[in-house]
Amino acid sequence: MTFALDTIAGYSEQLVKIRHDLHMHPELGFEEERTAGVVASLLASWGIEVHTGIGKTGVVGVLRGRDGMRSIGLRAELDALPIEEATNLEYRSHRPGVFHGCGHDGHMTILLGAARYLAETKNFSGNAIFIFQPAEEGRGGARAMLADRLFERFPCNEIYALHNAPGGPRGRVMLRPGAAMAAADFFDVTVTGRGAHAAEPQNSIDPIAAAVAFAQAAQTILSRNVDPLKSAVVSITRLVSGTAYNVIPDAAEMSGTIRTFDHDIRALVARRMREIGEGVAAAFDAQVTVDIRDCFSVLENWPEQTAAAAAIAAEAFGADNVDAAARPQLASEDFADMLKVVPGAYLWFGQSEGPALHNPSYVFDDGIIPLGASMLANLVERRSS
Repeated sequence: MTFALDTIAGYSEQLVKIRHDLHMHPELGFEEERTAGVVASLLASWGIEVHTGIGKTGVVGVLRGRDGMRSIGLRAELDALPIEEATNLEYRSHRPGVFHGCGHDGHMTILLGAARYLAETKNFSGNAIFIFQPAEEGRGGARAMLADRLFERFPCNEIYALHNAPGGPRGRVMLRPGAAMAAADFFDVTVTGRGAHAAEPQNSIDPIAAAVAFAQAAQTILSRNVDPLKSAVVSITRLVSGTAYNVIPDAAEMSGTIRTFDHDIRALVARRMREIGEGVAAAFDAQVTVDIRDCFSVLENWPEQTAAAAAIAAEAFGADNVDAAARPQLASEDFADMLKVVPGAYLWFGQSEGPALHNPSYVFDDGIIPLGASMLANLVERRSS
């Protein structure tokens, strides 16, 4: 199990250069033209069969082993976030307002490292399918690839993915069977009232007052409608209204996210959000529209594949470095949609402690690249036979 790690560590400096290049040129979901080109070019240079344009900007590499009986899929993400980077790194983003603040540049590099190793050694049966997915950050990239017949064109018996975990410690593998990450709905609420001079509020229908009432009432869904022993989150992350000190505006807009693990609770929260909208509209004589969109499914790891990944990680890094019953996370991940079609597992890979994911100061830990790449390579070597 150490051979893969030792071999990949031998060219980790080259992998780090690839990661830094990807970091400097981030692209948002379904816009990853340069990123996909870099990935496709590298795969082809290692003799891997390359397919592009899967789910618009996705890339799939196919590497055939000794007998071609079983196929193991490995997946990484191509897209960055609409965040202004605040790291001041030498290789910081060259694109204002776009930043690999979730580490997808690192995940791509890890998968590229595994692909290079497997292409050079071919010490596996079956096939390795390298899936580079666009638009993971809420734009439906996994669903786009599935709609493009991903697994009909590139059948996989199992599929795996990993994500860095900046809470540390470096090299610790964390996973769990069953529900591991939450479903996510995104919502937009528009409150339409009637504008007026701020000195004459009696002539207005104040959308800000109505929006504030909605925001407060929405929090009671969790405290008064959801079983307190079950997890759910309603977060309002955007509230916009007005342009002047002395004008009551015509409208207010809110956006946010709902996170749940349970189908019935998911439906309950959506229903109550709409009912609260109707109630606020009646109370303030305003118009309230509530638009709720299904963006992520619950990520559910398959028991057999989760146990297999945990065992492989324990053999590679030591049992003390594996948590096979990690706590579920209310963050979301659209690899969930792939796991609904193909058995597999998603694991978190600890890196050096630092700023959280999606933070402008987040920094990916290059030291986990050979560790993660060897983990993915070991999965193919062990699970393809």
